[in-house]
Amino acid sequence: MPATAAKTVSVKLDNDIRDRIRHLADVRHRTTHWIMRQAIEEYVEREEKREAFRQGTLKAWEEYQETDLHVTGDEVIAWLETWGDDNEQTAPACHK
Repeated sequence: MPATAAKTVSVKLDNDIRDRIRHLADVRHRTTHWIMRQAIEEYVEREEKREAFRQGTLKAWEEYQETDLHVTGDEVIAWLETWGDDNEQTAPACHK
């Protein structure tokens, strides 16, 4: 995928956070620009993963409401307790 052109965005920061960013840039031998871009990139990636998890949870809830298929907590615990044993069980099947 070709790189897209970068565009300048202005963000107002108070003096305290600007000083903290400058300090991190100095000790990491990076520019303040690099620190801010890295922070924004990591935040966006984390929030995208969080939103994907939330959407998956909502989809699973809708599917459960439609089908009533589930596995009980006790069934999951019993299955997990076999992990690493010679008689390790397969995951329990969903049921109504």
